[in-house]
Amino acid sequence: MTATSATSALFTPLKIGSTTIPNRITMSALTRNRAPGTIPNDIMKEYYVQRARGGAGLIVTEGALVTRQGTEWPHAPGIWNSEQAAGWKKIVDAVHEEGSKIYAQIWHLGRVSHPDAPEQKLAGVPVYAPSAVTAEGGLFRHLPGKPGYVTPTAVEDPSTLVKLYKDAAVIAKEAGFDGVELHGANGYLITQFFDKGSNQRTDKWGGSAENRSRFGLEVIKAVKEVFGENVSIKLSPAGGYNDVGMPLEDTIETYSYFIKEADKLGLSYIELMRYAAKFDPVVDGKGRATQHDILETYAPLIKNSKIFVNVDVTPEEGATLISSKKVDAIAIGFNWITHPDLAKRVQHGKPLDNPPDIPHLQWGKDEKDLAVGYTTYPEATY
Repeated sequence: MTATSATSALFTPLKIGSTTIPNRITMSALTRNRAPGTIPNDIMKEYYVQRARGGAGLIVTEGALVTRQGTEWPHAPGIWNSEQAAGWKKIVDAVHEEGSKIYAQIWHLGRVSHPDAPEQKLAGVPVYAPSAVTAEGGLFRHLPGKPGYVTPTAVEDPSTLVKLYKDAAVIAKEAGFDGVELHGANGYLITQFFDKGSNQRTDKWGGSAENRSRFGLEVIKAVKEVFGENVSIKLSPAGGYNDVGMPLEDTIETYSYFIKEADKLGLSYIELMRYAAKFDPVVDGKGRATQHDILETYAPLIKNSKIFVNVDVTPEEGATLISSKKVDAIAIGFNWITHPDLAKRVQHGKPLDNPPDIPHLQWGKDEKDLAVGYTTYPEATY
């Protein structure tokens, strides 16, 4: 197989941590809500195997919850017990058999869970966050009245939440994952600690950029005790989604400090999400996000980790960014949902022309038929 000249830079190996991935088209974490009871299952295995077979150099799983939480996606998978570890291991082993590598994305939602959600009730703990500050938005379709977000409980000792990430990493190690990606983007718990609006603490976990970065850095350190150099983080400095975002000066100060300090710890890669209007809710007539050039602002600060770029990256643009040494790899999201053979298509010059099945994006026909809109997208003819 020979890639076109416009995309050939994508089809060279890359070392991330102690792992070498066969190409630079990675599959971003994508919530698909196909794990009833939080246990990874055979239909999920088929989904990931299809994409490994389709040429993904690195697959990052959908966000795996580090503890039981009442999310907007009641069938999101977990990564906190041995039954889940066994389910993930089947997936990891099958992906490895196809020649791909796979990271677990580990995820805590913080304030954007709901106390009335069945999983939160089962957990028997409050919805924790840095501070008791309600996020705007939310739509819990599976709850009566489809409520939005509510005021969370300020966690007394954030180190108890740090431990959840480390415990999840132990499960991920047991399942055989090549590494873990920390979900530090999109307004979830790590981002909530970064953000001046959601983090109004006056102790060592809040206030200055250094203090607001502490939680994320402590999570990295804790997870590195399990996975060493095979730890990464995904960041969305522009904010917007899930009601985060600061003035530009605060944003650049916070993320510049965090990225420089995180990079010193020895990460396999740092994934930077660019600004996109689709992730920018309009509040009082204007976008919530802080628009700025994410790659130009933060990539020069990264000296040790590999740089991945995400959000609306075409293969052709990605190849150009790699050739010019601005990034090391690209992370593609939605097009991997609709094209199980995405990398193979790019390599053969085939179009990405499968239409999306939006009604079945986050659930199949029913619990007995989760394949529709999930594993039913066709491959190209070669």
